[in-house]
Amino acid sequence: MKAAEHPDLTTLIARLERRRRRRQGATTLMAAVGLIGFGVMMVPVLGNHHSFSVALSSPATSTPAAGNAYAHVALIGHAAVVYDLSTGQMLYEKNADTQLPLASLTKLLTTYAAVTNLTPDAPVVITDTAVAQEGDSGLAVGQTFALKDIARFALVASSNDAAEAIAEAAASRHAVTNQSLLASAASAAGLTQTYALNGTGLDVSAKVAGGYGSAHDIALLAGALLKQAPTIAHATIESAIAVRDYTGTVHTLPNTNQDIARVPNPLLSKTGFTDLAGGNLVVVFDAGIDHPVAVVVLGSTRDGRFTDVETLVSSTLDHFAQLAP
Repeated sequence: MKAAEHPDLTTLIARLERRRRRRQGATTLMAAVGLIGFGVMMVPVLGNHHSFSVALSSPATSTPAAGNAYAHVALIGHAAVVYDLSTGQMLYEKNADTQLPLASLTKLLTTYAAVTNLTPDAPVVITDTAVAQEGDSGLAVGQTFALKDIARFALVASSNDAAEAIAEAAASRHAVTNQSLLASAASAAGLTQTYALNGTGLDVSAKVAGGYGSAHDIALLAGALLKQAPTIAHATIESAIAVRDYTGTVHTLPNTNQDIARVPNPLLSKTGFTDLAGGNLVVVFDAGIDHPVAVVVLGSTRDGRFTDVETLVSSTLDHFAQLAP
């Protein structure tokens, strides 16, 4: 029985082994097909993941920081600023808050005090004290001008007679001294380093100036006057000024800044020079569309103030050109 059963058992075992191998082969084949299919499905995913990783690992691109357009600026003046009146940003500074003699830049404060206290058509009479000021701008005692006219004459021609008459007219309106009037105006404009002993800026003595202030303050003052009295401020960029008194008499004088034509899109200009102050100059120009920038130089020389301002204006144009897209 056992001998008969042995061949059958052997055959059975052989069959089972063949079936097991076929099943194993099929399973292996199915597994292989499954892996291939999974791999095919994962190709886009793996491809995308690879690309994303490359993008992340690539160096970020950015616009290089603009260079310093003022890096090589060399000035004669003791103090200077380039002040962006639109943003309140100081683009360049050299002793920006140092208090120095202002000379005729004081006339900006005098004019600002007048236009904030008098109407444009308010009468301003030329007094004996006004005519007694240093220099002769052709005005005579008793002549009367509208404030808007005599203020333009004071700034463009830097007339001491006109500036004194303006200060007197505005001070008398409130029954205060000229110094009190100017102090109030400086405070109202936020000028922390500025005060004036007179409305002209003329030296009081060999050691005392008529007005003191900082380059930063003058930039603020120029901006304040430009905003308060744009018509008067804009007159300062003309090559000459002609004004008429109440009787019809016309007075004409050239601008004390004949270099203003070299400044692009000018909005305001004022010169100043005394023995104590040296050469001072402020200009405001439009660096874009309604983008006024003030350039101030204090303590330069008679000629150096113009070259100093020209250097700063040129550097400022370079500065904005670097920022352009």
